[in-house]
Amino acid sequence: MMGKKVIVIGSGFGGLAAAVRLAVRGHEVQLFEKRDKLGGRAYVFETAGFKFDAGPTVITAPWLFDELWEMTGRKREDYVKFVQLDPFYRIFDHAGRYLDYNGDHDFILSEIDKFNPADKEGYTRFIASTKDVFDKGMGLIDKPFLHFSDMVKVAPDLVRLQSYRSVYGYVEKYVKDDFLRRCFSFHPLLIGGNPLDAPSLYVLIHYLEREWGIHYAIGGTGPIVQGLGQLLDELKVDVRLNTEAKEILVDGKQVTGVRLADGTVHQADGVVSNADGAWTYLNLIPSKARHKNSDRWVKSKQYSMSLFVIYFGTKKRYAGEGKLAHHNIILSERYKGLLREIFANADLPPDYSLYLHMPSMTDPTMAPPGGETFYVLSPVPHLEADIDCAVQEKPYRDAIMKFLEEEYLPDLQANIVAEHYVDPRYFQNELNSYLGSAFSVQPTLLQSAWFRPHNVSEDFSNLYFVGAGTHPGAGLPGVLSSAKIVDGLMNE
Repeated sequence: MMGKKVIVIGSGFGGLAAAVRLAVRGHEVQLFEKRDKLGGRAYVFETAGFKFDAGPTVITAPWLFDELWEMTGRKREDYVKFVQLDPFYRIFDHAGRYLDYNGDHDFILSEIDKFNPADKEGYTRFIASTKDVFDKGMGLIDKPFLHFSDMVKVAPDLVRLQSYRSVYGYVEKYVKDDFLRRCFSFHPLLIGGNPLDAPSLYVLIHYLEREWGIHYAIGGTGPIVQGLGQLLDELKVDVRLNTEAKEILVDGKQVTGVRLADGTVHQADGVVSNADGAWTYLNLIPSKARHKNSDRWVKSKQYSMSLFVIYFGTKKRYAGEGKLAHHNIILSERYKGLLREIFANADLPPDYSLYLHMPSMTDPTMAPPGGETFYVLSPVPHLEADIDCAVQEKPYRDAIMKFLEEEYLPDLQANIVAEHYVDPRYFQNELNSYLGSAFSVQPTLLQSAWFRPHNVSEDFSNLYFVGAGTHPGAGLPGVLSSAKIVDGLMNE
């Protein structure tokens, strides 16, 4: 499919990466984004001199970004600068004790020593075992998995690596201390998975971080989006903001283009959807045209949890005077029970575990002089749950902010000068995510690789998918790899 007209719907990292790759191949690419800025989930809110990254803030596998610029004969560092963080995370227990971790094995052992010296040997065996998981898992991340035979080929390795175990169950074999087990098993939450259910293949994230580090883009995630936007401009991609796709036009087993909200029709030889996969099928293509991806089939999947996120800026600087780092994870006293309640989509649990992001600690330009930029994120059930967001969001916000003020950020309420928060309705209404899920299809064993929604539709031979809801899944390495897969499929 060389030199054809391709439409990309949505400008999350998957859509941006796909547009770059296809433009480099010589295709004529149009990108339609319904919002006023590029970025999708990686949207940037700005107010009163504070910059809030709405989406991904943990950058792993930086070479996947470098690869996009290298394809065009350019260098990523000429567009956006990455710096290493140390520590990668600071993980707090419910009593406020914390473990730092980074890429230094001896340092991590010294941190483990503070909680359970006997686990140092077990952790060493754990991290050694994850190399094999990483080597096999990363080998699958940019393979399409369109046929069941693709799954059969890798099944022996998956069995040997005990992928039928959960991430928590895998860590449990090596580490005995309950808090340390939590520290080394939370990673699936970063991609919408439950550590108690996500297959142990996802321990590769821990190895990936240990080996290549956690990075931060100076200026936040926004400059990566802007850098890719500049690259698209240089590649002559036709990027249109405030332009919503309302229908993908079909003719038999082919898609023929897109109808926009204003009624205009754009023809194409292929369409790449970076919109949520479930939402794409349910809202952009009439049900009578879909046979494999019927409404019932799409709705039968298990979808990830949603998020409640508070973005806030203070007139006081907290860096250097408290016990916080750039990335903080604050675990509640309950772990298994809380996770089960969140993923059961019943009610809003009374307690919470939090991710507190403090980018101005590393990069003061994220806040006005003398100020500090934060966001705090709490995983919550998606919209299948019996939750009234309009009624429950304010008390939930107040409880979280009261906790942060009492335990981590003295006099917080008196120092807040900018704030807004989002709940599952934002993910549903603004980001077009089915059920307000924050990460689309949940990464369970039977929703991974071939079992995950495919990168090319079974119903339409020229409709492709990138982003969190398709293979290989959520997280920056996953969505960037989905673009690489679609690039390969369209140019075979």
